[in-house]
Amino acid sequence: MSRSDILVVSATKAEAVHVPPEFDVLITGIGKVSAAVAVANALADYPSSQKPLVVNIGTAGALHEHHSGLFVPSIVLNHDISGNAIRALGHEVADRLDIPEGDGSVLATGDVFVSDAAVRDVLAGRADLVDMEGFAVAYACARAGVRCRLVKHVSDTADDSALDWPARIDASARGLAQWLQAL
Repeated sequence: MSRSDILVVSATKAEAVHVPPEFDVLITGIGKVSAAVAVANALADYPSSQKPLVVNIGTAGALHEHHSGLFVPSIVLNHDISGNAIRALGHEVADRLDIPEGDGSVLATGDVFVSDAAVRDVLAGRADLVDMEGFAVAYACARAGVRCRLVKHVSDTADDSALDWPARIDASARGLAQWLQAL
């Protein structure tokens, strides 16, 4: 697979600022809806025989203090949907996706910007990391029959340290670009 067969997806330009220039980059905007719509639209523009590998890069909050650095999650959860309640009403809902070639970590995705230690601690019972786009990107890819990888770099500990996220993006962006460069 060449780098031209890979679509790098990021929520913000700041997270993708160091991506090597030979990669195609899609900036989706922050949040699940923005990410899902942008990825679905981008994939619709590819011929069915030439769908890319989608690599979603971005920052994440660590839900456990010992987590730092780069992760390639194997499971992604849609943490802010009431999946069990919807299933109890007799409807199916996707709230968990398995991602091949991951490192065993679990990413929780939601539209909530987690900066409260109490919220973090509840999520820590289900996941290792939290972000705002990963599930949406993976879901759009799954619906299109496209391979996807999630690559997240810890920028904070999903507590009040998350409020410094803008100052921490560049360090994460460099780590993400190094991972891409090694492909």
